[in-house]
Amino acid sequence: MRTSPALRAAALAAAVTVLLPLAACSESNDKGDPGGPHSTPLAENAAEANSIPGGLASQKLTWKPCPAPSPAQGSGTAPSPLPSGTPWECSFMKAPLDYAKPGGETIELALIRARAKNPGRRIGSLIFNFGGPGASGVATLPAFGTDYDKLRTRYDLVSFDPRGVGLSAGVECETDQQLDARFATDDTPDNGADVNAFVKSTKTFAAACKKNSGRELPYVGTTNAARDMDLMRQVLGDKKLYYFGISYGTQLGGVYAHLFPKNVGRSVLDAVVDPTLDSEQISLGQARGFQLALDNFTKDCAARGEACKLPGSTGKEIEQGISGLLTRLETKPIPGLGARQLTQTLAITGIAAALYSKATWPLLEQGVDEADGGNGALLLALADSLNGRSENGHYNNSIAANTAINCADSKERFTAEQTKAKLPEFRSASKIFGDYLAWSLMACTGWPVAGAWVTPDVSAPGAAPILVIGNTGDPATPYAGAKAMADALGKGVGVLMTYKGQGHGAYNSGNACVQNAVGGYLLEGRVPAAGTVCT
Repeated sequence: MRTSPALRAAALAAAVTVLLPLAACSESNDKGDPGGPHSTPLAENAAEANSIPGGLASQKLTWKPCPAPSPAQGSGTAPSPLPSGTPWECSFMKAPLDYAKPGGETIELALIRARAKNPGRRIGSLIFNFGGPGASGVATLPAFGTDYDKLRTRYDLVSFDPRGVGLSAGVECETDQQLDARFATDDTPDNGADVNAFVKSTKTFAAACKKNSGRELPYVGTTNAARDMDLMRQVLGDKKLYYFGISYGTQLGGVYAHLFPKNVGRSVLDAVVDPTLDSEQISLGQARGFQLALDNFTKDCAARGEACKLPGSTGKEIEQGISGLLTRLETKPIPGLGARQLTQTLAITGIAAALYSKATWPLLEQGVDEADGGNGALLLALADSLNGRSENGHYNNSIAANTAINCADSKERFTAEQTKAKLPEFRSASKIFGDYLAWSLMACTGWPVAGAWVTPDVSAPGAAPILVIGNTGDPATPYAGAKAMADALGKGVGVLMTYKGQGHGAYNSGNACVQNAVGGYLLEGRVPAAGTVCT
């Protein structure tokens, strides 16, 4: 896997971002949100980030009916109104390409919104980022708008394509045909020839990104995305930033809080990326997390006895069957969709995709069963969902954006020899996903832009409370990351809540305890007690 599955999740279950419309007359109901600048190496740029030319901070947005998503956003049809009849509206906001030159060249950021149900009680703009990085918020928010409709009682729901994504100066790298070939490359190379092919594919991808999007690559990192959100806050007329971040969106939210602690309003971080881990530690944690999710899946299947389609009477025996299938696919791919075959790498990607939610476990069971019988169509379709490939063979730009943003953030660059040395530890963490995730460490090898950090600084002393939710069964962002984030945000800022469930994230699980706690905080300002547990 060349990009971490947590960061590619958006392509499967979608990630959304909420950014509010022009709320010139909106008034915040937060009373006395604490704030105050904090001087650290990253926060040294806070003054610069606030030095936005008046023309940009006071720009007026023109909202129009949303068109169908572009190919870079994933294609499809124009979004239908919400059940209440509220339409989706779209606009573009100008932002500096380079915040070090705020009066220089600008880019346009694509936005989408649905207005609040009750304008008289409206708090402001609730900005969502559902992760990736690389997911088009403009394309995905309408698909998940009903999940957050309760929050629309007091907020406009808004999303945006972060810089480098979709229609926001979207990064372009390889063609559809080149991406098909890239994803067919063995991502778990076993010999010198395979390693050479893998490294060549990685470097070829980086070169294509530089050729087609070299202007944007230095400026698509998370720090600039956080600055964009503060500019949006101003343009949308809010004194505070109200925020809901999921997966990578939690990292973005943490960086924002560090840069702009006094501007933090009611905020929720769900499916939390651990800000204290470097890229190697994150990938190793994901190997353990996906292995845990697979163990839970196989045990559940075994417990259903004859109703389970997969051979084996115990979870371990079922997993051995899956491992055997993957071993066979390494040398003998099977028919997939059209002329495309299901390879070992694509099968692992498809399995990972189905582990993001317990709701997709039946698809995993069916896909593995059919692949055992020689039909790889379903596992390949699941892999396509993570890779951003539509049925018509077009890829959105989520993979290009994902790599560009991750490599603009992370300083780490791994060689093939360094990766080989780490294989034993990754294999110990997961027989199924270990090699897959170890080789993903080379995603930034040959990247033309240097990274910003090893780990981001998210300390935010003086910020308003930020609700941090961890799911004990999360494969992509293991639970330990939530506690680490809450601690790193600082005393009195990070408020940890635990959901004992399965899948990636907590709010979208439908758990009433989680949703009531989130709603109580965002809508009424009631901060849950630290240590609250939902089951």
